Amino acid sequence: MKRLLTSLSFVFSAVAIVSCGTTTVAVDAPPSSIFSSAWNTGLNANEPEFHAQTIDENTIVIRQSIQSTFEAPFLYLLFGAERALLIDTGVEGVDLRKEIDRHIEVWADAHNQKEPELVVMHSHGHRDHKGGDAQLANRPNTLLVGLEADEIEEFFGIEKWPETIGSIDLGGRILEIIPTPGHTDSHVMVFDPVTQILFSGDAVYPGRLYFQCEKARTYEASINRLADYVRSREVQWLLGAHIEMTTESGRTFEQQNKRRRGEHLLELPASIVSDIQATLVDQAGQYTVESEGEFILFPHPSDPTGMSPPNWCLSDAEVQ
Repeated sequence: MKRLLTSLSFVFSAVAIVSCGTTTVAVDAPPSSIFSSAWNTGLNANEPEFHAQTIDENTIVIRQSIQSTFEAPFLYLLFGAERALLIDTGVEGVDLRKEIDRHIEVWADAHNQKEPELVVMHSHGHRDHKGGDAQLANRPNTLLVGLEADEIEEFFGIEKWPETIGSIDLGGRILEIIPTPGHTDSHVMVFDPVTQILFSGDAVYPGRLYFQCEKARTYEASINRLADYVRSREVQWLLGAHIEMTTESGRTFEQQNKRRRGEHLLELPASIVSDIQATLVDQAGQYTVESEGEFILFPHPSDPTGMSPPNWCLSDAEVQ
């Protein structure tokens, strides 16, 4: 997220629109349906730069340590027979190249084949999702997909942005690329029919779903298309790029927090898309900050100076 969004979160916490969390939420997270252990959450000051867990032998989820950045973004490394795909590169300041090289080497050895080509793409272009690009730019046998919508269109064969979807074949594993502008103009999601997981970036995750007031209808249109898409596919889980919610409904962790207890699970059920869609429908074009338990709808002005949530996207007449 951009620095502006960090400041917005600070304002949001200060005015107590919902009960924002502290560093000591007592309730522990329930067992994950996907992962074998809880994610590192900074409770060990010496935790490694990355924490990786596998969904299956070809699907690795990597979390950047909260000790290195409060964003603690999730990165996704997916393997096919011919290519590997990395979704997002996190925040600068850690050795991402070493981490990715290690996983690729281990995978190639386990499958008794040469290391596959690596394709690097992004859910969107905010700084906490592209920080490791420079480390991978000169990596052998590696392609970096551009950050702009036209570059994404061309690479993944999206015929009409954002109405149609694209794809990439990793070799026996075809992933679908779904344009979902709103959080940013070039935001995308990636669906993997093999695991039935939709990698949803910052558009859907257990946290504050940011979009600018002037982009609200774009975000809503993306959610409407996404709801249709989810109904047409066998989507089981959504995995986003962050966790901001606690296990207590409607509560979030404070920004800049580098130690957490009681963190929400990363995975969200496919039904979450319908929940977001219903919240937007209920707002009927009058977009306000609203907490819905597992997410917080967070429309915001591009310049929040002198303004505060929840109704900062509305005119005085609309508020009345």
